[in-house]
Amino acid sequence: MGVDAFRVDTVKHISRNTFNRRFNPAFHEIAKQSGNNGFYMAGEVCVRDHGVWNKGNPALSQPFYTWKERSTFDSDDLIAAKEAYDYETGRGAADQPTSDNHLLLGNTYREPDYSKHSGLDVIDFRMHWNFANANTAFGVRDGDKYTNDATWNLTYVESHDYSPLEVGNSLYARMSDADTMAENWSLMFTWRGIPTILYGNEILFKAGEIIDEGPNRPLEESGRAYFGPHLEGNVEVSDFGVYKNATGEMANTLNHPLAQHLIRLNRIRHNIPALQKGQYSTEGISGDMAFKRRFTDEKTNVDSFVLVTISGDAVFTGIPNGNYIDAITGDEKVVSDGKITINCSGKGNARIYVLDLPNNPAPGKIGETGKYLK
Repeated sequence: MGVDAFRVDTVKHISRNTFNRRFNPAFHEIAKQSGNNGFYMAGEVCVRDHGVWNKGNPALSQPFYTWKERSTFDSDDLIAAKEAYDYETGRGAADQPTSDNHLLLGNTYREPDYSKHSGLDVIDFRMHWNFANANTAFGVRDGDKYTNDATWNLTYVESHDYSPLEVGNSLYARMSDADTMAENWSLMFTWRGIPTILYGNEILFKAGEIIDEGPNRPLEESGRAYFGPHLEGNVEVSDFGVYKNATGEMANTLNHPLAQHLIRLNRIRHNIPALQKGQYSTEGISGDMAFKRRFTDEKTNVDSFVLVTISGDAVFTGIPNGNYIDAITGDEKVVSDGKITINCSGKGNARIYVLDLPNNPAPGKIGETGKYLK
């Protein structure tokens, strides 16, 4: 079936110069030879830091690996790695490149500038560490300018290594609060980045258990335990996220409120291009977790514009006039003065108003009302 992407482990322990000189061009060239011109790689730059720069050191930080080199170094890879590290450490956090590839220009999608992109994107560890709640995670947007294009960040709440919930001795436990997980996902599937789900989160599998304690905890008692029994049974799938006649433990898994929430979020994202690839902006918007997004591709006649608010009301000003239809409720609002007020209540709930455009009609209500999206 081919390979669409690589998750590259432990990137932080290899010089960016080595990636830019050797790994990145080689992998992308092989992909092109195989007919894949859109190959994606996300590197694990693991940083236990809530800020942009890991302990103040750009060369060991998440955004750093998304950029090409800014100077030329020795032809010997080992010497060059040291030279590049010293060069960037000397320039410091105050002298790092910035980008607006993630941002709308007013309400307009701008063509991204990838001339300085390394060819390697990153797992969004900063957002991950701030996912104890969605509002804090949304706050990481203040550092998006330091990534070449933050819309390509790989985002998750938990992984096989970590959750954002620290317990004793710096261990991390799997999340046990369904409402918090639901709200996190509502943000993660509608805001910038590529959402990723750790197996079992959809039923709070091993909730509260330490994820990884190595040889000090039996695997079955850890957050890395085998999930397979929860997928036993049968299910008939007819379309993306559409199924019937689930049986056995599979039926119990699919019927969990979080699983239903995840299914609907996936279907909504699948049907609204702006949620998949769009740039975002919070300009002219009041609301704790509210933003607008747009994706435009003239070659395929795609133009998708959407207004989103999570877990609370929002007011949007300076937006295009027209008819907006909510993907959660099907409600329609006509905007004639560039302003819209959207009401939304309930943790994890959302309103996703899509502008109805020529050749790009708003899809209307997507999926069934659930515990969180209602």
